[in-house]
This record gives sequence, C-alpha cells and structure tokens, in this order.
Amino acid sequence: MNDRFVDILIIGAGPAGLAAAISAKENGIDSLLVLEREKDAGGILRQCIHNGFGLHRFKEELTGPEYAQRDIDKAAELGIEIECSTTVLSVSPDHTVTCVSSSRGLQVIHAKAIVLAMGCRERPRGALCTPGTRCAGIYSAGTAQRFVNLEGLMPGKRVVILGSGDIGLIMARRMTLQGAKVLACVELMPYSSGLNRNIVQCLQDYDIPLYLSHTVTDIRGRERLEGVTVSEVDEKRNPIPGTEIEFDCDTLLLSCGLIPENELSLGAGVEISPATSGAVVNESFETSVPGIFACGNVLHVHDLVDHVSNESFKAGAAAAAYVRNGTRRGSVIAVRDGEGVRGTVPQQIRSDTDQPVDLMFRPSAVFRNSSVVVESGAQELIRKKAMIFTPGEMALVTLRPEMLKNIGSDSITVRIERN
Repeated sequence: MNDRFVDILIIGAGPAGLAAAISAKENGIDSLLVLEREKDAGGILRQCIHNGFGLHRFKEELTGPEYAQRDIDKAAELGIEIECSTTVLSVSPDHTVTCVSSSRGLQVIHAKAIVLAMGCRERPRGALCTPGTRCAGIYSAGTAQRFVNLEGLMPGKRVVILGSGDIGLIMARRMTLQGAKVLACVELMPYSSGLNRNIVQCLQDYDIPLYLSHTVTDIRGRERLEGVTVSEVDEKRNPIPGTEIEFDCDTLLLSCGLIPENELSLGAGVEISPATSGAVVNESFETSVPGIFACGNVLHVHDLVDHVSNESFKAGAAAAAYVRNGTRRGSVIAVRDGEGVRGTVPQQIRSDTDQPVDLMFRPSAVFRNSSVVVESGAQELIRKKAMIFTPGEMALVTLRPEMLKNIGSDSITVRIERN
C-alpha cells in the first residue's frame, strides 16, 4: 500500500472536477491530483452527444463531448494529473482518502484540501414504488443514453418515458431519431421538470405527447415488458379511477430525478441538506468539515453545465486559498428557503466576505409575473422580477458584499412573491 501527499485532491473528473482542478492550478497549486472511476475523463458529458452546451460560458453551442474536451485539453496544458479507472473507497474528516486501481493497487492519499465533485445518480425504479412485474425492458434514461450513444445498442422499439427530466426529454428525441416509436412522456407533476427548450425541441417538434399530472400505475410483462398503464392523478398525486390509458410498449425509460452521489460525503462527516440532498456549504463552497469543498451536481442538481463550471471554478479557487491561509473565521449568516423556493445554495454566508455571492435555487412550482425577494427580517436586500419561474430552470440572484455588512439579523430568507 502506497501513501501519497498532495495539496489538493479532487474526486471526480467530470465538468465540476475538471473546472475545480483548472482553477486550483491557476491559483498557484502545483501539488494537485484528480481521481476518476471511469476509464476516461469528462463525466456524463461523454454520452451527451446532443448540442446546447456552452452557450453561457463559451458563447457558442457545443455537444457534450466537445465541451468536456475543452477542459480536458486545458487540464493537460496545465499539467494536471488525472488518474482514471480509480475507485475512491473512503474519505475521512482528516483529509485521508483511500482508493484503489488496477495500475496502482490500494493507495492512501493525504491532502491539505479535498474537493468533492462526484456528480449525481438517477433515481431507480425501486424508489418510485411503481406496481407491476419486474420484467426486462425498464431502464433509467441515462442508462439508455449510454447504450445508444456510447455502445451502439437500442433498448427497444416502442417506448414510454416516465418523468420529464431533461435526460428523458432528450432521449425521447434520440430514440425517435434512431427509429423507435416514442408513444408518450408521462409526468406526475402538473408541470415539466425539464428545460422549456427541451420540451419544444424534443417533444413538440416530434409530435410526442406529454401527459402532465399522470403516472404509470401498472407494468405488464413476464420476461420482457409488454405494456404499461398510465393514469391521471389528483392534487394529492393519487391515481384517479377510470382515467387509465393502455400503452403497448417494449421499453419504459425512467427520468424521475437525480440524486447527489453523497456516500463519500457522509463518510467524511459532511452535513447534508435535506432540501438538496447535497452538502451544506458556505459562499466558498466549503462544507461543514474544514478543508473539504463540494461543487457541481454532488452539491445540488444543476440545469446547465455552464453553471456547474462557474461554481466549480470558485470552489477550486477557494480550496487553493484554504491551502495557503486555512479557514477564515467570522460570523455566519444562515440562508433560508422562503415561500416558493427550494434548495438555496449556499446555505451559509460569512458576513466578512469581499466577493459577490450567487444564490441559486429551484422554484417549487410555476410562478408567472413574480419577483425573487431576498430579505433579512424587515430589511429588503434585493428584488428581482421575472416573467416566469419554473422548477426545471434554476433561478439566480447575486448579493453584493456591502449588502451583508449591516444586516440586522443572523439570517436571510429567499422567497418568490407574486406581483
């Protein structure tokens, strides 16, 4: 077993890990290591061959692999060491990481700072409690995407998609282009959880019906899926008798949400937010364990990879500052979710920060002609109007440092107010 020592260790070489590594390197950290369990860097972007990435960051439209390759090339140019095919077994609060690979065997790595960038995973069928047989032909949308885009395999020919997350919407189009018949996209909520542009480009452009306030209530088939029953649900999300629709299909794709990959975070003693299922962090993306940072989808599930990169650049710079100066001490302002707001990140802000703080969250429902209000007690810090807020798209408000200097409370609240 080999012991190694580095200044910063980054777990995950997807868009978050790569951006954090590039930022740490550009902020003066030379002793830097990135660990990745897949055989290649790039993360989930490797299988996202559709375009639409990079519009905010690069001001041009890229495919997922093109976006990832830019960061991979930049990391190589900076001489950043990335160890692929390496599985991290544990992370301890004292910054000791145990990992294993076929090339190096078992390693113990001691780091001054750690950046968690493990991404997220899809919610499986077992978490949905969908009744019916356990036959073949049921896949998560991401698994089907990997089959089609990376391995050249078709999951089936007649498809129903449960859930309207972005991956599910994109796979509706992809399966259609590959010759399958997508019969329907079924969404439990009265609104889609995906980006509006994906609803238009992936469903409406291909005449694929979207059933809102519906869910799958039965799965038929012994060896292979033969069909599903879809029912309308009431306001309490209970199926309404007599509304059943039968679909004869051989494939059911599940696009029912993403969950931050936080087993390593829990092992390190990191506090987890019940709202985001990711770590509780401050404005520097430092977790409750000093010197351990989190960014990207392991922190909270993003809508755009551009936001992941922007957040991770900040986390990498903060980790570099920690290596040089340690953790800053100061009074902490708690950030709370108000009406219409779910999962604001960061959850804490140090009052002596000298940098603008981006507050990101998802609306809890669809709000039209409304405003985001950030307030501390009776003191209004910022008000930002928008024509529409939807759960599928993240909202962002930026607090300037001077706003936080003289607030009369130890907390601020973010809420949506109807105009």
